[in-house]
Amino acid sequence: MPLVSSTPLLEAARSGGYGVGAFNLHTLEMLQAVVEAAEETKSPLILQSTVGTVKHLGADYLVAVATAAANRSSVPIALHLDHCTDFELIVHCIRAGYTSVMIDASMHPFEENVRQTQKVVEIARAAGVNVEAELGKVGGVEDDIVVAEHEALMADPEECAAFVELTRAHTLAPAIGTAHGIYKGEPKIDFDRVARIAGKVRVPLVLHGGSGIPEEQVKRCVGLGMSKMNIATEIRIVFSDAIKAVFAERPEENDPRRYMIPAKKAVKAAAIEKMRMLGAIGRAGEHV
Repeated sequence: MPLVSSTPLLEAARSGGYGVGAFNLHTLEMLQAVVEAAEETKSPLILQSTVGTVKHLGADYLVAVATAAANRSSVPIALHLDHCTDFELIVHCIRAGYTSVMIDASMHPFEENVRQTQKVVEIARAAGVNVEAELGKVGGVEDDIVVAEHEALMADPEECAAFVELTRAHTLAPAIGTAHGIYKGEPKIDFDRVARIAGKVRVPLVLHGGSGIPEEQVKRCVGLGMSKMNIATEIRIVFSDAIKAVFAERPEENDPRRYMIPAKKAVKAAAIEKMRMLGAIGRAGEHV
């Protein structure tokens, strides 16, 4: 089937009480691995690329390989641009064929965040593209966006409701205590805040910083209304560790296929585990 908008996937997830895994990818093998994981488990899937990956590989290449994967797959697959602050790049990705984009204007005052998000929603709606926005600041590092721990601000439930009403964004990523990257200790998720936001906001909510969150906390977030979880750092680590293991055993190896195969297997296993954790297995047919 062709690439689909993430809107029906996430609306079905919210109403069904499960989450959809959104995996940041950097190579063809990573993409193939998560698609195989989704196909094997019959899970809906969101492929993600950061701004850095778009600049590294090209939006047209990413759309082409994601489209090829979707056309060969029996499960619904969306392609999402993650954490973008550049309006022109968002437009470029929509024109290239992305089915979901994130405008991240969370570093600006509320009114400016609303203005920039409205602008993206206006052009995305005509193309049937999902728009994700962020309120508050998720700590950590995402490409060139760095938010220090002391600068990470929690999203206000009342502001979240007003923001969605004003912007008509399809999905919202509120800052609730998670961080990008691998956690140094136990994540400090404000579950009460998640519940209050979910009670005021009807659109699907997005859990950023999904790498390393304990299973119990992931399930609790999903149960409260988080319908999409972003996974990036963990996928990069298992991919890289598998390649390192090959070279540790065979330092003379020079055939990429011989070290990419175990890397691909490692990513697939990690993706299946996340899909299981999110309760997405067997849910591929539930989108509208």
